[in-house]
Amino acid sequence: MSLSPLTSEWLDQVRHGFFTREGGVSTSVYGSLNCGPGSSDAPEAVAENRARVAEAMGVLPGMLLSVRQIHSPTVATIDAPWADADRPEADAMVTKTGGIALCILTADCAPVLFHDPKAGVIGAAHAGWRGAEAGVLEATVDAMEALGAKRAQIAAAIGPCISQRAYEVGMDFMERFTDDDPEHAQFFTMGPRGKPLFDLPSYCLRRLRDVGVDEAGWMRRCTYEDRQRFYSYRRSVHRDERDYGRLASCIMLPRYA
Repeated sequence: MSLSPLTSEWLDQVRHGFFTREGGVSTSVYGSLNCGPGSSDAPEAVAENRARVAEAMGVLPGMLLSVRQIHSPTVATIDAPWADADRPEADAMVTKTGGIALCILTADCAPVLFHDPKAGVIGAAHAGWRGAEAGVLEATVDAMEALGAKRAQIAAAIGPCISQRAYEVGMDFMERFTDDDPEHAQFFTMGPRGKPLFDLPSYCLRRLRDVGVDEAGWMRRCTYEDRQRFYSYRRSVHRDERDYGRLASCIMLPRYA
């Protein structure tokens, strides 16, 4: 089976892809395009999967860069590749260097890809609720501006992530958000079991627009509900699976931008 990355209309001027779980070599719960070195999958399978993603993006494997994601607002600014063992702890990356593919890994959290076509600057962020609340999206925009981008020119696409109807949380979770800002109540609704449901993609969109990124949207693909195409941490917990794969979301400027 070939790789089948999804693309977004908001990023139609730059090479990018939100890769599904299809087209790889991993087996068992990782079947098949698991790109997460942090999983317990066979390292050689993960390496081959990442090599396939790199090929689809048009780069050598060493030019497909990921970070050690820690649910933070930390952004890495990149002008040269690093060895995989030397990847920094961060949850977003930005660059204006062509030929480097930024790769974010997710399994329910929101992958967010950014592009300023006029300035020739790109970004990629891993936005779970912790990172989004801590400001990783705003920090990514700030880091892009430091490279010459302008937030009014930036387009952003939120890739496949968990949808509100699948994201049941506790009352304390909802109160954390509404105590911070009563307007955050709009991102919650009561689910059929009497517990709140959180709208992560809408929350990310609100934060993007509040920081001046108006050209943004969610692809409306739920990782939890589509087991054939996407990995989901929450689904793996509900199914009592021993681990889960990670989806790759990538963006790259041309080598000679």
